[in-house]
Amino acid sequence: MELDDVLHEIVQLVVEHLNCDSCLIYLVEQGDLVLCASNEPNRASIGRVYLRLDEGLTGWVARERRLLAISREAYNDPRFKFFKDLPQDTFEAFLSVPIISQNKVVGVINVQHRNAHIHSGSDMEMLSTLGEQIGCLLVLSRQKSPPAPAISAR
Repeated sequence: MELDDVLHEIVQLVVEHLNCDSCLIYLVEQGDLVLCASNEPNRASIGRVYLRLDEGLTGWVARERRLLAISREAYNDPRFKFFKDLPQDTFEAFLSVPIISQNKVVGVINVQHRNAHIHSGSDMEMLSTLGEQIGCLLVLSRQKSPPAPAISAR
């Protein structure tokens, strides 16, 4: 499977498991966070939404390398950055974890609920573990296969 397809499948599993309204995966590309996967059916924002590491809740999670859970009015947090292209920006609850690979942040996973929602410890633990697993997946997907050995005819 292609990386995009794997990320999309992960998003769908998170939505089903956490019964959330939104799941977004951002990956670091050239120093910015780029939206790479979403459960939105039209996926129009994929690859078009960029954040600097000093922008928004997502940037804070990446920069601080820490989980962030907000149970209500996430849009009122002073770190929040509004994106007109993302309907999730009006959602109440926000849970976010960094994706870490080889001790570096390589992305962020965001989970959002339309209504106020208290995230359980197991939800936070599951999403953190998933962030670590996606980090490993990214390392593997970005490694190039070694060239095949030459075969000599005798």
